[in-house]
Amino acid sequence: MKTKLTTSSGEGREIELPQVFSSVIRADICQKCYEIEKVWQPFAPEYNAGKKHSASGKIKKVRKAWKTGYGKGISRVPRKIFWRRGTQFYWVAAEVASTRGGRRAHPPRVEHFTKRIKINKKEKKLAMNSGIAATASLPWINKRYKNLETNKKLPVIIDSSILKLKAKEFHAFLKKYLPDKNILIVLGKDEKFKLAGLDIKKVNELKMEDLYPLGRLAIYTEQAVKELGVEQSRETKINKLTNEVGREKK
Repeated sequence: MKTKLTTSSGEGREIELPQVFSSVIRADICQKCYEIEKVWQPFAPEYNAGKKHSASGKIKKVRKAWKTGYGKGISRVPRKIFWRRGTQFYWVAAEVASTRGGRRAHPPRVEHFTKRIKINKKEKKLAMNSGIAATASLPWINKRYKNLETNKKLPVIIDSSILKLKAKEFHAFLKKYLPDKNILIVLGKDEKFKLAGLDIKKVNELKMEDLYPLGRLAIYTEQAVKELGVEQSRETKINKLTNEVGREKK
């Protein structure tokens, strides 16, 4: 898969894209990875919620005894005492979920949000490859941006010198190639670039949330593309070595 490198003056030389941009797009694996990577804000009721009443809620749970609720024709739930006259008590149910000011029934717990959900490493890698490949797939991009109008071959690969442009010049450069939408700019590990209003990520910091829903408009620097190719070739070598070791053991 080949594309032309975009420079500040226009389209430049033709470069070869890494195989990752031609990967099979698995939307189901991408959705699974996206849901697992979500960060939920922990929430739960206060630990002592429903137990802050000033009166005592303790009554005896035995028959024919002092200060017992049995034989009174009332439900056997925790109660607080407001007043007493001799052996007569005025009780009001408290604490349990069915009472006024009581605790919630089965409330959420903070521990639920701190559990780490795991995903298979190969599945995560497949999801990331699918997300990157979708940035170069016009059908997926048109599915996400229904009113997109551009004649530029996607994804846009720019020369690193463009990152040195001033903010006004860079925005003018973007308008020539892509519409003013939520664009992702992917940099190399050692490249630096800051501009308000743009989502900028380094190639080694990409996550599924940056690429999902699939088909995001993305601009890659030439250095980022090279690093993607190096990473993929390294993984290919590791897989070959693993397969050879497995065959020797058999």
